[in-house]
Amino acid sequence: MKATFKSAWGYQGDNMNLPVADVDEAAPFYLQVLGFKEESRKDDLCRSVVLERNGVRIALVENGGDPTQDGCAFRVDSVDAAWSEFKSNGLEKEISDFSTEEHDSEHFKVFYIVAPDGLCYWFGEKLG
Repeated sequence: MKATFKSAWGYQGDNMNLPVADVDEAAPFYLQVLGFKEESRKDDLCRSVVLERNGVRIALVENGGDPTQDGCAFRVDSVDAAWSEFKSNGLEKEISDFSTEEHDSEHFKVFYIVAPDGLCYWFGEKLG
């Protein structure tokens, strides 16, 4: 069973401007492991790729930013399904512990993944 991505929020406020050193090196993780599809690509001064899954979009951009200081939060319908899917797609990193977090008076079951490019991702399922 595949997880459904419901929404995305960039940690620095912009999920369409996530910094990576090299778009070509970063993109395969998102396509093969996280199950995104490539929507578009630009090879201008700031090379970028827009990725989409379930209507949720993110963009990886060679903008000179530090990926270790950015990332994105994804709300999903099932963190268990997301984790199982990522593992079956070849995710080699161990999962952070599942935990419960509160955001804006809502409770979420969550886990984190740090992508090979250094970006950190939060996956959360709303509880109750």
